[in-house]
Amino acid sequence: MPLFKRQIIAIFLLCGLAFAARGETLRVVTEAWPPYVFEENGQPAGLDYEISREVLHRLGIELDLQFMPWKRCLLALEQGHADGILDIFHLPEREASMLFVEEPLSEVEFVLFHARNRPYPYERLEDLRDLVIGISPGYWYNNEAFRNSTLFSREEAPTHEANLGKLVRHRVDLVVNDRRAGLFLSAQLGLLDQVDYNRKAIGHDRMYLALRRDPALQQLATDFARELRRFKREPAYARLQARYARPEDSRP
Repeated sequence: MPLFKRQIIAIFLLCGLAFAARGETLRVVTEAWPPYVFEENGQPAGLDYEISREVLHRLGIELDLQFMPWKRCLLALEQGHADGILDIFHLPEREASMLFVEEPLSEVEFVLFHARNRPYPYERLEDLRDLVIGISPGYWYNNEAFRNSTLFSREEAPTHEANLGKLVRHRVDLVVNDRRAGLFLSAQLGLLDQVDYNRKAIGHDRMYLALRRDPALQQLATDFARELRRFKREPAYARLQARYARPEDSRP
């Protein structure tokens, strides 16, 4: 084997050892997005959190999860203050700075939520003409026509909770969110009687664990994907999915 190739392999091995020497803890950031990931009694919880914790545990790694606004999450990863970011969409432009685990954690279905006493039926983009739609800053919606449309205006809110609050107070006409997340949050806020959603989805996507693009984390990305696929075939994974299957049942 040429000397140069041996040197490259040695560098990668040393990087891997350096990661292990940090105490086998993965520093991950995310924004709360129940039921996928959120805080409960001061502790992390949620479907994708539990999945990630279990997979990392099998790899002998502890998960250190910190919550912050989404734009700060992206900045923390970019500046090297975090090893990974939980529940992120895989976009080509993010690959330069992020190492995406190949196997997705969850699939999402983006829908338009409306106040029950002021419904706005949605079947096509023309139905949204002149409306104000609440969105979350920094979030990606996997529907190019919707993202670029000038038929309606967009209004950002600092949190998903704020978006729903504006919706029931008629400060926005519609709010875009994942169906399961919107229902779960509405239940937690006691708003299920005031909020509904259009059954036609505006888009579907998958959420991933992305790691900082660092040779020290390359092997971890491969191992995580392998163990995640294995976990998905087990009864424990099916039980976990069933526990979060109907977020509307979480009404207080």
